[in-house]
Amino acid sequence: MDARGWDQCDFVYVCGDAYVDHPSFGMAIITRVLEAHGYRVGVICQPDWTGPASISALGEPRLGFLVSAGNMDSMVNHYTVNKKPRHEDAYTPGGRAGARPNRAVTVYGNLIRRTFKDKPIIIGGIEASLRRLAHYDYWQDKLKRSVLLDSSADLLLYGMGEHSIVEVADALAAGLPIEQITFVNGSVYRVSGPQALDNVYDYELLPSWDDLTADRLEYAHSFNIQQQNMDPITGRRLVEPYPNGVYVVQNPPAVPLTTAEMDEVAELPYARHWHPDYDEAGGIPAFDEIRFSISSNRGCFGECSFCALAFHQGRMLQVRSRESIIREAELLTRDPEFKGYINDVGGPTANFFKPACTKQLTHGVCKNRRCLWPSVCRNMDTNEDAYAELLRDLRQLPGVKKVFVRSGIRFDYTMADASDKFLVELLQHHVSGQLRLAPEHVSDAVLSVMGKPRREVYDAFVERFERLSAEYGLKQYVVPYLISSHPGSTMKEAVELAEAVRDMGYMPEQVQDFYPTPSTMSTCMFYTGVDPRTMEPVYIPRDPREKAMQRALIQYRKPENYKLVKEALRKAGREDLIGYGSKCLIRPVPPKPGAGGKKTGAAPSKAGATGKRAKGSGTERPQCGAGRGHGNENPAVPQPQNRAERRAAARSGKKGSAPTTGRGGAMQHGRPSPGTPGGCATGKSAAGTNPHARNRAAQGRQGANRH
Repeated sequence: MDARGWDQCDFVYVCGDAYVDHPSFGMAIITRVLEAHGYRVGVICQPDWTGPASISALGEPRLGFLVSAGNMDSMVNHYTVNKKPRHEDAYTPGGRAGARPNRAVTVYGNLIRRTFKDKPIIIGGIEASLRRLAHYDYWQDKLKRSVLLDSSADLLLYGMGEHSIVEVADALAAGLPIEQITFVNGSVYRVSGPQALDNVYDYELLPSWDDLTADRLEYAHSFNIQQQNMDPITGRRLVEPYPNGVYVVQNPPAVPLTTAEMDEVAELPYARHWHPDYDEAGGIPAFDEIRFSISSNRGCFGECSFCALAFHQGRMLQVRSRESIIREAELLTRDPEFKGYINDVGGPTANFFKPACTKQLTHGVCKNRRCLWPSVCRNMDTNEDAYAELLRDLRQLPGVKKVFVRSGIRFDYTMADASDKFLVELLQHHVSGQLRLAPEHVSDAVLSVMGKPRREVYDAFVERFERLSAEYGLKQYVVPYLISSHPGSTMKEAVELAEAVRDMGYMPEQVQDFYPTPSTMSTCMFYTGVDPRTMEPVYIPRDPREKAMQRALIQYRKPENYKLVKEALRKAGREDLIGYGSKCLIRPVPPKPGAGGKKTGAAPSKAGATGKRAKGSGTERPQCGAGRGHGNENPAVPQPQNRAERRAAARSGKKGSAPTTGRGGAMQHGRPSPGTPGGCATGKSAAGTNPHARNRAAQGRQGANRH
């Protein structure tokens, strides 16, 4: 402040993340937008929440405090889906855990209120946005009130916030009291008293807090109303009543940024690095993921049930111009540490590069219809040529060796594109051995609950991708992401997924369990047991033992999963999958510890399985590459290996091969991985008899984990 000649900040931004001045970090965007509008903004990152000294470091701001938990919900940041503490925090110097509190927005807000009693407090970011009204909290297994009430804040800004924060700042600078700033779209405020709603107009009354806590179906009803009013054109004002005459009022969403505004925000004068104070600790791990990536869009009309993006960013797509993206790429090439590789060009979904249809721009998104489910809407413009041309232009820039597309594509959208232009550009120049997709499951019953396309659409895409790859002389494979224990998945569907993994010929190294995070459709199902859109019952795998079994089924080849898999198969009435036949998942006798080789990471021809990497929440990725081994011609078929197994096979009259010899195993990222029974067959005998083995052999020749 002294160096800038400031005696006081206009705003002090308190954040749970370390300071990274880059447009992939919400804190950087909001502070730079305010700076561009003439406001003085100070930032306090990861303050000590046990006392007031740390949040007083920059003194009392002239206009107010801004509070955010950071790029992630603090509870997701701290805990796994099994509610076990994480040991790293990618948004903290050196990846150190413990630098922010649980429910950071609430803790920071109350600390500021105790220290600066009358100063306006405005909360925002994804934690506040997804908790803006009553919501289910998975970690406490109960409903919680709006975070606006629990944090002692005056105003909550939801969504991305650029328009809203400037409007609020201008109102405060003009002398308007914070309690009178009730007109900003994209904001949530509270009112109380007998005539509290007299000045609130055109609203829809949600079920009250008392109703929500008394009947879970009331929450399902409330959530459905909320998700129908997420459009800036058609969305209505929502009012949620609380005891003692208190009301939380949610204004309609803010108007999306235009392309010119998206360009302006992306090209503000960011330092594009972490604060130099973090150098000694090794910097901010999360920054390494995005340093040489480019965000081209925001918003998502895919509406996967388990994803909160539609609730946070909305369904209406906002895109940057080609020229702005090219300028950012040229800026990256001038970075001394740039090695020629742009890691990603995309957003929530990379190949969404324009609004779903022209109707959305004037009439808003459809309230009771979805753009891509159960099939692609006939009004949707699915031509992907503009994105293909952008990728082509980027890879032709001087200094750029390769441009990757890592944020994922929506394959049903691509299948609806009559042209192969985008897919050919993608597979020729932007895939390095593997294309990762997110079918999430193989059962149409579960996919319907997820809001994902039918399995036949995925299979058709894989066939198209492999056919075109072959035409261009490329050996490339599709590696899909899968989710276990999602609402709608009974043990029957879990076994169906395991059988699909068997037919793929390899085992995913990591699997993503469904995580009930705040304000997703799937989380509402998890809590209420019904689909809020139809109020029809949905099966929910809640029991930890059943969830463990569903997860183990996908990784049925792991010796440590044997008992769980056997229990699951018996519970599902699928003992036919226990034996030595070509379709069996496990043998009747447990595997001998340390025997054989581990067969993982082979590239599938029709489908595959892997864990899922969510931005900002850690990485779960497949094990890639195949190692050399001896023994079974088809390692997907479990064979008797030790003496007990051979005796059991003899008693059952089943034929098995001799024990494997030599060193079986697989290479995980170039390192030998521990073995599991069955060996890993590669080479001519395997390649000559089994298509999955041919794929594994080819994958091994290509090398492990191609970028």
